[in-house]
Amino acid sequence: MVEARGMLFLYVETPLHAGTGTALGAVDLPIQRERHTQFPIVQGSGIKGALRAVAEEKARSDEEERKKVEVVFGPRPEEASEHAGALVVQDARILLFPVRSVAGVFAWTTCPSVLARFERDARSSRLDVPWQASSVKVDNERVALVAPNSEVTRGKSVVLEDFSFEARDEAVVADIGNWLSQNVLPDLAEYRFWREALPRRLVVLHDNCFRDFCLTATEVVTRIRLKTETKTVEEGGLWTEEALPSESVLYAPIFATPVRARNKASIADAKAVLRYVKGLDIDRIQLGGDETVGRGIVKVRIWTEGGEG
Repeated sequence: MVEARGMLFLYVETPLHAGTGTALGAVDLPIQRERHTQFPIVQGSGIKGALRAVAEEKARSDEEERKKVEVVFGPRPEEASEHAGALVVQDARILLFPVRSVAGVFAWTTCPSVLARFERDARSSRLDVPWQASSVKVDNERVALVAPNSEVTRGKSVVLEDFSFEARDEAVVADIGNWLSQNVLPDLAEYRFWREALPRRLVVLHDNCFRDFCLTATEVVTRIRLKTETKTVEEGGLWTEEALPSESVLYAPIFATPVRARNKASIADAKAVLRYVKGLDIDRIQLGGDETVGRGIVKVRIWTEGGEG
């Protein structure tokens, strides 16, 4: 039974490869996607593991802190039958997807379906959203909704990748952009530029167009493995790898259940679980593969019920 709620916001700083391990198409190592929408996701198990790694690093040799880690995240696999952890981390879902733009370098794109789902998830987490996704309607695939002061328009058009859309000014886009910049993007000095840019670079597309960009505008790189002696490519050492681009924004609902461990280690209830997670003061985490080549660096912002982000 859920007794405390929150939201994890993830800002992708370096390309993120949260892989599936199997390939059905042209890309050898594709990223994780929802089956029914094909929108990118990052599975909750990977996020929870990254959070646990931070908690364990902070606990180190402190016995009491290590007990807290097990209360919140659960015991190690060899002791998994003792009790479950109290923290629930859902899959991270895409909220804003960056797409190359003729004007303004790139635009943050989203769509009515994504906004409606975010509104539903936010309200379920007791996060107050002052706008309604039902007021954002894009009935034509050739139309893009932008804020009145948008900087990604060229004349009366928005050109994303190789596709031109009719730009339509909507005040609600500015309202959504302003709220996201204040409540979702990191509240740090180094993010001031991005917070100010978000409302002016936000573009709301038709659901179909957003899905297509999520499928075709990800980063795909070709990698090789060389023979040490000859510096030539090893047999089977050539592959392609997909990644979620930098500047992507995702969110993951988090919940806490009653503490199940017998030794509660001063974490008495579900609200204390989320206070513990927030108290870890997590700055950045690494998600997905290719850690040693700098991929998957993600800035974290945590909002909890009854508290600020």
